[in-house]
Amino acid sequence: EVQLVESGGGLVQPGGSLRLSCAASGFTFRIYDMTWFRQAPGKGAEWVSGIDQRGGTTYYAPSVKGRFTISRDNAENTLYLQMNDLKPEDTAVYYCARRTGNSWLKYDYRGQGTQVTVSS
Repeated sequence: EVQLVESGGGLVQPGGSLRLSCAASGFTFRIYDMTWFRQAPGKGAEWVSGIDQRGGTTYYAPSVKGRFTISRDNAENTLYLQMNDLKPEDTAVYYCARRTGNSWLKYDYRGQGTQVTVSS
């Protein structure tokens, strides 16, 4: 059974940092591209970032580029999202997902999410 479990969310002040983790199990993690999405209250899901199988190529939404860093540890079957200089508009539930098909916007499995709240 494919499982993706996010952790690391919380309440942080503007300008602060958080590191999200996503523990993967039930599949061969190292052969899949992985992604992060987020969904703010009352809004649709937004693609945030993606990383290829080996972690050598990364992609970011313009809204987070330069502030967020995606990475992975294939030995530990874990995906990460380092978030710096957080802004109130980054408040959302963050999900990790296993990419499928030929688009970074498509996934076949997604975790339950972790809440990130940026507020003073």
